[in-house]
Amino acid sequence: MASDPLSAEEDRRRVLQRFFTPDGRLMTIPVRHVKRQVVLDHLVQRFELGVVYPESEVRALLSEAHPDHAALRRYLVEDGFLAREDGRYWRCGGTVDLDGV
Repeated sequence: MASDPLSAEEDRRRVLQRFFTPDGRLMTIPVRHVKRQVVLDHLVQRFELGVVYPESEVRALLSEAHPDHAALRRYLVEDGFLAREDGRYWRCGGTVDLDGV
């Protein structure tokens, strides 16, 4: 992926187009870590900052994107996008859109 911000955004857009359907379903989980990071960042946007989610709600949100919600949840936690304690999850990573602030 490129280091120029404009090129990086274009690379990000291409990865999302390649792995997601137009209606937001993830077709396949990328094997390459750099591409999986882009996909995970996109998926974590479904979780609101400051909200604690029970496992059932995390499962439901991720199932909307892909049937292997367990793998997605594991990747999100392992890569620092979600934190977990006692069956509760909260967003602790990912990009944040500051345009609305």
